[in-house]
Amino acid sequence: MNFSLSDDQLLVKETARELVEREVRPHAAEWDRNETFPADAVAALSRLGFLGMRIPEKYGGTGTDFVTYVIAVEEIAKGDAGLALTVGAHNGLVPGQILLAGTEEQKQRFLPPLARGERLAGWAVTEPGAGSDVASLQTRAVRDGDEWVLDGQKAFCTHGTVGELLLVVARTNEKGGHRGLTTFLIEAGTPGLTTQKMNRKLGFRASDTGMVYLDGVRVPDSHRLGEEGGAFYDVMQVLDRARVGFAAIGVGLAQECLDVSIEYAKNRHAFGVPIGEHQTIQWMLADMATQIQAARLLVYRAAQVADRGARFVQEASMAKLMAAEVGMDCATKAVQIHGGYGYMNEYPVEKYFRDAKFLAIGEGTSEIQRVVIAREYLGLRGARPEPAPAA
Repeated sequence: MNFSLSDDQLLVKETARELVEREVRPHAAEWDRNETFPADAVAALSRLGFLGMRIPEKYGGTGTDFVTYVIAVEEIAKGDAGLALTVGAHNGLVPGQILLAGTEEQKQRFLPPLARGERLAGWAVTEPGAGSDVASLQTRAVRDGDEWVLDGQKAFCTHGTVGELLLVVARTNEKGGHRGLTTFLIEAGTPGLTTQKMNRKLGFRASDTGMVYLDGVRVPDSHRLGEEGGAFYDVMQVLDRARVGFAAIGVGLAQECLDVSIEYAKNRHAFGVPIGEHQTIQWMLADMATQIQAARLLVYRAAQVADRGARFVQEASMAKLMAAEVGMDCATKAVQIHGGYGYMNEYPVEKYFRDAKFLAIGEGTSEIQRVVIAREYLGLRGARPEPAPAA
């Protein structure tokens, strides 16, 4: 495999890097401290097309290939992991499922404003009592003529309070198990729909996370996304792609940990020399650099397989698992290299350490990734469908 970057990919990488230096780095600490959603930075990303990278040109996006997309996400994550999650979630979750399961009318209606960043999309699948176990969701949707009535609540919803279009998975068949779930698109302002921001997160504080409450919410059948009872398999396919993007966040965060640690090791003196001249520090830096390269290659490989339209369930989970582990390990080493200063919020590694923990939780825990990987090797795939064509 040739992973040398093309001129177009280098241009995207440099564009993202320049935006991060200008719009993100000066404000990331404040966003984290105040748990602020960075609307201005999101708007800047939108103007440059980063919110529509995975949406085809015919629907207003740029139709960027997956490898180029993860390169951009990694660069944005170096500035702020929470902002990178906004880009990843907006590109990969709701638009991904609309592209996978939506009608042409739904694609024409909902995707262009998302591609232009005029609206943000929220992902409302997880519930207070059901995270990894998607099949046990309890939110109900009951048909009433040409409408559906939804009742229930969702938790840990990315863009739960800023999203103007929410994707909600609800149970439409009590006896259907994982085949009894259906997806709906609900617009903000619909009667009976309320949201509440979830504050005091450990990390990823620039990313909006919210509770979503549905009390007799009525939506027309035209807002049902995909086949009735088909949500589980649609969500699983969407998550495969989302995990690769999320893994790119882990790589970007780990790379930032390495970069700031190298700079600190050059300038911090102990025993009469820069600490970078001590073998203990050199070994930590070497381990970090090697781990990051390995994680990045797994992410690129998963993205490349996805671009070919081949099955990439295993590759996605491997990339996500490795990036999560590497992100946490590199953040830990960065704090250690900075010593006492690493424990203080005047240096950024304290934030990176808090952010890194979420890498092993979001978009499917590390434990779930290990289950997926093992089942693929054991041939226990179940009824997982073949991948949808690359966007």
